[in-house]
Amino acid sequence: MSPLNRKLLRDLWRIKGQALAIGAVIAVGVLMLVMMSGLVTSLDETRRAYYERYRLADVFAPVKRAPEHMIADLAAIPGVAAAEGRVTGSALIDLSGRDLPLQAQAVSLPEFREPRINDIYLTEGRSLESNHPDEILLLQSFAGAHGLKPGDTIAATMNGRRRILHIVGLAKSPEFLYTVAPGELVSDDSRFGVIWMSRKALEAAYDMEGAFNEALLLLTPNVRLPAALDAADRILKPYGGTGAYGRKDQTSNRFVSEEIDGLRTMSTGVPPIFLAVAAFLLYIVISRMVQAEREQIGLIKAFGYSDFEVGVHYFKLVVAIAAGGALAGCLFGIAAGRAMVNLYLAYFKFPFLVFKLDPAAFVTGFLVSVGAASAGGLFVLRRVFALTPAAAMRPPIPPDYSRAGALGKALDAVLDQPSRMVLRRLTRHPGRMAGAMIGIAFGMALSVAMIGIMTGFSHMIDLTFNVIDRSDVTVTFNEAMSDKTVFELQSLSGVIEVEPVRVVPVVLHHGRNSHRGVINGLVPLPRLNRAVDSRMATIHLGKGGIILAQALADILAARPGDILTVEVREGRRPVLFIPVAGVADTLLGAPAFMQISALNRALGEQNRISAACMRIDSIQSARIYRTLKQMPSVAGVSLKSDARAALQKQMDTGAGAMRYIMAAIAAVITFGIVYNAARIAYAERARDLASLRVIGFTKGEASFVLLGELAAVTLGALPMGAVLGYFLSFGIAKGFSTDLYQIPASFSPESYGTAAIAVMGAAIVSGFLVKRDMDKADLVSVLKTRE
Repeated sequence: MSPLNRKLLRDLWRIKGQALAIGAVIAVGVLMLVMMSGLVTSLDETRRAYYERYRLADVFAPVKRAPEHMIADLAAIPGVAAAEGRVTGSALIDLSGRDLPLQAQAVSLPEFREPRINDIYLTEGRSLESNHPDEILLLQSFAGAHGLKPGDTIAATMNGRRRILHIVGLAKSPEFLYTVAPGELVSDDSRFGVIWMSRKALEAAYDMEGAFNEALLLLTPNVRLPAALDAADRILKPYGGTGAYGRKDQTSNRFVSEEIDGLRTMSTGVPPIFLAVAAFLLYIVISRMVQAEREQIGLIKAFGYSDFEVGVHYFKLVVAIAAGGALAGCLFGIAAGRAMVNLYLAYFKFPFLVFKLDPAAFVTGFLVSVGAASAGGLFVLRRVFALTPAAAMRPPIPPDYSRAGALGKALDAVLDQPSRMVLRRLTRHPGRMAGAMIGIAFGMALSVAMIGIMTGFSHMIDLTFNVIDRSDVTVTFNEAMSDKTVFELQSLSGVIEVEPVRVVPVVLHHGRNSHRGVINGLVPLPRLNRAVDSRMATIHLGKGGIILAQALADILAARPGDILTVEVREGRRPVLFIPVAGVADTLLGAPAFMQISALNRALGEQNRISAACMRIDSIQSARIYRTLKQMPSVAGVSLKSDARAALQKQMDTGAGAMRYIMAAIAAVITFGIVYNAARIAYAERARDLASLRVIGFTKGEASFVLLGELAAVTLGALPMGAVLGYFLSFGIAKGFSTDLYQIPASFSPESYGTAAIAVMGAAIVSGFLVKRDMDKADLVSVLKTRE
């Protein structure tokens, strides 16, 4: 081993504390990259294989009622590889012990064969037998939520008729990876299920003999989707087609895609923050090491080593720390990814999900971490090349402290000697102190941002279900009803208040941009289902225009005054031209609002409602739910308390759970930065502190000189970190926000106070560890160290 390599090992052992702290910062950056990239690859590959193996449709074409022979016309569309019709319908499941009816979707399966499109994965039990019309397969996640298994029976209301159904098997399907009840945004396995029945049984249940109400198409590769959609719409339009749509707009696939896209965005945006902090810390460590080893560098060069060899020696030090951190990050990233896979397996209904490593993530993690660290080290290595042996072996020119002492002289009469030493250190080395403050401020900023995000999640839930939604129960109907239904509901004993809602499925177009969603028709001054912006100000609904959420306005690139083309996807399917009356920031989803009277007038359907929000007397709730069960027009009943619990669960799993990991990582980084600053300060002043001990200072007084400096730097970094955290919170909040929910950047005294306590706690622990080393130091050995 060459002398320089032996020196490299000694240097690494000597600064092992700083090296571990910097390596930990690099490791968490690489951990995030490897974990998130692996999750993206795992979810994407599993989804692709699942869709291909079970033949998820490329096109879904709902229709009111079309004869079976139209499937041949759909199959003849250029680019269609297969076409199949089926019967679907809404159902209400009545389970013993539950007053509230549960929503379900009934889906038909072909007789005597497997589906050519949208096949199912049987997880338990057996397949259906065509001569038993009351046999069903039940979605496994719904069955698990209620403890149902093959052999059990359930009661369900289909098309106004109550039936007793026998469960013969449990199943999963690529069509229902993410299950959500119609009209809702949040998945809840206990409140929405899927029932598969034989085609003949569902035709009888929904009066569809010899007909279908949904067509499924598989397309050949490289076919143009818009052309296939237009052709399917032309064929089905005479039979009440409500508009074909592609897999991209299918509810389950849309949520899965959004989750994967969110992870992909975080995997590219979050790790660079940590690696930039690591590069900054390495720059500080290496620059101070070079400054302290000027004389050694001169001696090495005087013995014949070239500038390049000496530069490479210090560069190896940087690479060794970065490579060690990257390797640890890769290993911990694999472990974290495997742990997160279990969350996603519960979150989505994949039959299996194995964490698949992305080799590119390892390569990228190593290259980016080493590159970021090297970028910080290269600035310092310029000094190594510039030092000549003669200049390096001379002591550095003493700095001029004449101007820095004015403040110290004014305080000499007030401060004791150790305090004056701390003050002189701060005023004579402002650059070094500023660097340490900036490093600690970054740690503070990460803590502020992550605590703010965690508060933002809770704040969003609280605002959504206490300020925006003031109802207790929401009732949805099978189709648009007369507004007289409001009076019927109001007449029920225990119902305090009823507020009508009209929800219309539409496709919004503006220029080349489009969005498949709904328009929510609300009363002019809603009390139970309010339209408010992110500042909780009431959104005033115009008499004829549409109000867009900011997220939706961004998708459509629309501004107030623009005219939207609105394709209605129900009833007579009119095409409307509606002006944008305003744009507002919202917290949940990407909604569009209109006055219910203006929406009905535009549709040519006066006094119609599709849902009702109710406030009820909780004492009489059970009787109200039983009454709603008996109403054939009711498609579903949802409780606000259940929706809140479902949203909380959803945000605690999947990408929402990532905030806990990032909060833990922010804590690790904060401690690493503060500890690194303390170790650097001690390394620079070890000889001075030993000298103080020799001339009579106690251990406590000597420690005060160093720890007082750390305390001053830490306290000075707190306001700077609070400001940085304020701006960082907006970027992280935007990264966590999705089309389902928008996380506000929340700022509260508690978040700043908690972050400040975390930083000061890290400073206390770091100071304790450094003081322990100071107390154990051999004064003679330290004093023998040459300047």
